[in-house]
Amino acid sequence: MLVIHERTEAQASWDEELLLTFEARSKSRLRCFTVKGEDVGLFLERGQPPLRDGDFLKAQDGRVVRVCARPEALLHVTCANAFELTRAAYHLGNRHVALQVGDSWLRLLDDYVLQAMLEQLGARVEAVEAGFQPEHGAYGGGHHHSHQLEADFNYAPRLHQFGVRR
Repeated sequence: MLVIHERTEAQASWDEELLLTFEARSKSRLRCFTVKGEDVGLFLERGQPPLRDGDFLKAQDGRVVRVCARPEALLHVTCANAFELTRAAYHLGNRHVALQVGDSWLRLLDDYVLQAMLEQLGARVEAVEAGFQPEHGAYGGGHHHSHQLEADFNYAPRLHQFGVRR
């Protein structure tokens, strides 16, 4: 069994790949299999953000493992204008739905109830199969991995103190 306890920096090459759904990438303890079929025991530090597509792990035997987002059934949401898209995002956020935010679109796990709500709001909803990379959340602990075009979104998480003015 390939045993993994730690994350590592991006590497130019890797020995194995894990193809995982968002739910699996959110777990700190997991039994899974590499793309080649090798049994894997994942024992990561608890309280860290979910693994993202393209993250790297280091196994106890020194091998480098690349994490890949397994394609999942998603709803791809677009709207006629920014106001309607913002409104759709608000209603999804009000239901604490894991949400991937793109340039003029939203994605969420396929759910017929949420699809009907979005369509009632006037959104265009299309079923797609793709890797799911939802936002981790503004109040999450751990750290944020800056990615291309997100350089301005690189700050330490800060909890809001209600009733305190600064």
